[in-house]
Parts: sequence; structure tokens; C-alpha cells
Amino acid sequence: MKATRALYARFAHLRDELAKFGVVGAIAFVIDAGLFNYLIAPSAPLHKHPVTAKAVSVTVAATFAYFANRHWTWKDRTRSSLRREYVLFIVLNGIGLAIAGGCLAISEYGLHQHSWLAKNLSANVVGLVLATLFRWWAYRRWVFVDVAEPERSKDAASAAVV
Repeated sequence: MKATRALYARFAHLRDELAKFGVVGAIAFVIDAGLFNYLIAPSAPLHKHPVTAKAVSVTVAATFAYFANRHWTWKDRTRSSLRREYVLFIVLNGIGLAIAGGCLAISEYGLHQHSWLAKNLSANVVGLVLATLFRWWAYRRWVFVDVAEPERSKDAASAAVV
């Protein structure tokens, strides 16, 4: 029981981070899927261009996600310049878009599945899951970095105890 509590406490920050990332992701998903479905509706201008519609919806949702993650999920992490973070965020979201768009393109053009259900399953289920896993790893690794505390010498550590 004590070991379980210790393990739980050790990973509490990760649990909280994942929960916040999940909430931001859920809201971004609503933005992404809602806008995507609006843009591919029969009377919409991008009805015949689902991959373009996905690019637009991901761009809008990713912009929301950047600001929500920066100011809530990873608010306690060291901030680098907005330009650096946002450029990295956009590049990594471009890779995430390529993952989701690739799944959609395979379904749409490779498998010739043109139904509303096929578009949503490939883009908003398979593509989204794969892209989200990539994004979470990449954001933690390169965008919202956690600067480690510099190592202290033994003398400095013992002086701090005194």
C-alpha cells in the first residue's frame, strides 16, 4: 500500500499534465471535428476537398490548443520566446496534420471511401489518435520544455542543508 502511494505521488504531476492535455485536446477536437464537418457539408465550399477542409480545421484547433496548453497545461514550465514556441508548435502540428491528413487521403483516394462516416473515421478517429500521441510526446520534448534544476556540487548541497 505504501509503495502504491509512493508510486502515485511520484507520477502525480504526469497525471495532472495528462488530464489537462486531455481537456484541451477534447475542446480542440470539438473545434476540429465541428469545423471539418461544417466545411465538408454538401453545400459547403470545401465539400469536394476534404483534405483541404481538414487542414483548415486542424489549423484553427491547433491555434486554440497552443494557447490553452501554454497558459494552462504547461503554465509552470520555463517560457522561451513566443516565436520559438509557436513556430515549433506549428511545425509539429504540421506533422500531426500530415498524420491525420494521410489517414484521410488513404481512405478518400486510396480506398475510394467517400462517405461522411469514412471521412470522419479516417480523419477524426484513426488520424486523430495517432496524431495526438505524436503531439503529446513532441510538445513535452520540444515546445514546452522543462528546464532541469542545475546540478549542485556536494559542497553547495551540504551548505544548503546547514
